Amino acid sequence: MSIISRITAKFYDKIMQDAEMRGLQNWRAELLSNATGVTLEIGAGTGSNLQYYPDTISKLILLEPDPHMRRQLSLKLPANSPYSIELLTGKAESILLPDAIFNTVICALVLCSVKNIEKTLSELHRVLVPGGKLIFIEHIAATNNSHRLKWQRRIEPLWKVIASGCHLTRSTEEQLIQAGFVIKDITRESMRGVPPIVRPSIRGVAVKQ
Repeated sequence: MSIISRITAKFYDKIMQDAEMRGLQNWRAELLSNATGVTLEIGAGTGSNLQYYPDTISKLILLEPDPHMRRQLSLKLPANSPYSIELLTGKAESILLPDAIFNTVICALVLCSVKNIEKTLSELHRVLVPGGKLIFIEHIAATNNSHRLKWQRRIEPLWKVIASGCHLTRSTEEQLIQAGFVIKDITRESMRGVPPIVRPSIRGVAVKQ
């Protein structure tokens, strides 16, 4: 798995280049413009979101468990920034930070690969202030009983091995609601520039009430 992680980190930006050019970078820019105050990004990866953070945030904490991803991410950290940036090692299922300290949390193509999505969403709910925003871009399970969902289920065991634990069949919208979030804005759209089994996606803003 370490070899796969190393290869994924090295080539992730190149792998995602087509998806970024065909719409994903616009999704990032649009959604991250909603970020304010003290902000946490989980699974920050290679730093794909860094260029889209607005000046409306006051501090940015980047949480990333994979050492190879952190190495790539550290190379992208700006020398000068209007807000402070801190890079932390850790998993989203167990965030070693106090309750209710973040105004915004960012999840971008990461809830698919956390080992326990219920614990992760519980932690994100915990660290957000009341009224805090969870901004998300995630690929999800295809529509029930669809041909694509059947293929997602067939391919998922192998996909998790070659794609660093990525799940193809998570019902992320429902799990956000079950975790106590209120979805204020959501767009369901096919992600272009990726394999068909990864195209179903949602993006939007959920709020901790």
